[in-house]
Amino acid sequence: MDKFTRQLLCFLFLSSFLATTNHAQEIVPKREFRGAWVATVANIDFPSKPGIGEDRFKEEWASTMAFFKDAGLNAVFAQVRPAGDAFYRSKIAPWSKYLTGKNGKAPRSNYDPMAFMINEAHKQNIEFHAWLNPYRASMDTLADNLSDKHPYHSHPEWFVQYGGKLYFNPALPEVRNYLTEIVMEIVMDYDVDGIHFDDYFYPYPAAGELYPDQEDFAKYGYGYLSIDDWRRSNVNALISQISEMLKTVAPQVKFGVSPFGVWRNASLDPKNGSKSQASIGAYDDLYADVRFWLEKGWIDYVAPQLYWHIGFSVADYELLLDWWQKNAFGRNVYAGHAAYKVGVHTDPAWRKRDQIPRQIALNRIFPNVEGSIFYNTSALKKNLLGMTDSLRYHYFKNPALWPEMKYMNLPLAPAPKLAKAKYKKGKIKIKCSLPAGAENAHYLVVYRFEDRLPGDYENPANIFRIIPLDGRKSLVIEDDSTQKGKSYTYAVTAVNRQHSESNLSEWRAMKIGSKRAKRLK
Repeated sequence: MDKFTRQLLCFLFLSSFLATTNHAQEIVPKREFRGAWVATVANIDFPSKPGIGEDRFKEEWASTMAFFKDAGLNAVFAQVRPAGDAFYRSKIAPWSKYLTGKNGKAPRSNYDPMAFMINEAHKQNIEFHAWLNPYRASMDTLADNLSDKHPYHSHPEWFVQYGGKLYFNPALPEVRNYLTEIVMEIVMDYDVDGIHFDDYFYPYPAAGELYPDQEDFAKYGYGYLSIDDWRRSNVNALISQISEMLKTVAPQVKFGVSPFGVWRNASLDPKNGSKSQASIGAYDDLYADVRFWLEKGWIDYVAPQLYWHIGFSVADYELLLDWWQKNAFGRNVYAGHAAYKVGVHTDPAWRKRDQIPRQIALNRIFPNVEGSIFYNTSALKKNLLGMTDSLRYHYFKNPALWPEMKYMNLPLAPAPKLAKAKYKKGKIKIKCSLPAGAENAHYLVVYRFEDRLPGDYENPANIFRIIPLDGRKSLVIEDDSTQKGKSYTYAVTAVNRQHSESNLSEWRAMKIGSKRAKRLK
C-alpha cells in the first residue's frame, strides 16, 4: 500500500469515526500519560520467541519503540521479571527462559538486553518502566527446570506451590528483603524511569484449592483477627519497604502498581467500596490494599486494570474510573485499557470501534485521571477496528508532556539560556545551554509559534520538540520546516524527573524572507 492510499484510508476512517462520537472537538491536553504494556511471559508481546539472537532482539525492540513513537505513546512498561527471572544482568536472579530458552542461560553474545531496551526507548522520548511480577517464581512447579542460580535451590523454604505454579511466600521477612534487593539492583544498575508491579500479589484463587499458609499464620499472625488481615499486612510490608528504599536510594524513580480494576465491592464495604458486582476484588482476594497504599503515599501512581466496557453492569468502566480518581489521595491515576478485547471479544460493546476512544474521552473529563496504559502491545499493533489509528491521528496527534508528580519533591531545574537565532541553508539554528545548577534537568521542551511573538504555552500543538539531555549541558536546536514569508518564535523549558518545567527561557524570533531571514529578537 503506497503512502497516498494509506493516508486516504486513514482520512476516511477518521471521518467515519468522528461522525460516531461526541468528542470530535475535544482539545488534546498538554500533559498526558500514554503507555502500553509489553508482556514477555510466554512471549506474549516480545521477543517473538525465546532464544533469538542479539541482532534480531534489537531489531524487534527498536521496531516496537518506533511503533510506540508513531502511535503517540510516551511510556513503555516492559516485563523484565516475568517469573522470578531477569531480562537483565543480575547477580541474584537467573536469566529468563523467555529470553534465551532456558532458565539461567545467558544470552549467547553476552549483551545486556535491558540496557539496550532502555536506551532505545529514551531515544524515542519514551519513558521506560521496569515491570516486575514480585511473587511469581515459576509458571510451573518443575524445580528441575530452574537453574542452579534460582533461589529455590538455596532457599526452598521461601516458596509455596499453588494452582500449578511456584510463588515466593509473602509471609516471610526473608522474601521481602530479597524482593527489595531485586528492585534495588535494578535502580542502582539501570536508568529506569519507574518500577511497576501489576495485579499479581497473592495469586488469584484456584478452584478447590486452599492457599497453603495456615502454618505461617500460626507462626507470624499473632495479633491479627483474621488470616485475611494478616495476608494484607504481608503485602503492605513489602510495598512499604520498597517505597522507603526507593525514596532513599533512587528518589527520581516512580513506583506504581496496576491492580485488578475493582478494589472492593460496596456490598462488602458500603463506605469505601465501588458500586460493582465483581466476583473478586484486589482487597479481599489478592490481599492488595491499594487504596491504603495510596493514602500512605507509598506509590506514586495507580493504573487500575479497567478491562470492562462503558456501561457493563457488573463492572462499569466509567463508574470504576470515577471511584479510582476519587480514592487516589492526590496520586496520579492512569486508566488500564483492554486493547486486547477490541474487535475480538464476544460482547458487542467490544465490536464497536469507538469503545477505546470513548474511554479516553472519559479519562479527560475526570480531573484526577492523567492518562492511559494499554494492554497489550500486540493488540495495538494489529490496529483492529482502527483503534491505533484513532490514537495516532486524533487523540494522540500532538505530543504530550508526562503528568507532573510534584509530591516527589524534586528540585526544579533553572531556565535554559538561548543564544541569538541564526538562519543558514534553510535552517533556523539556536544554541541552547543550561546554567550552573541544572543537574536536575532531564529533558528540554522546545515551543514554536508561527508568529512574531510567543503564543499559548498550554496548547500542545505549540510543542515543537521534546529533547532528552542525556547529560548534555548545551545543544543546538534546528528547525528545517520553516516557510518563506512566515515568522517563528521559540522558547525553551528544562524539565526534571518529576516532569516539572523550569521557568521559560528568553524567546527568540525570526522572519523568513524570500532571500534571507530577519532576526526579530
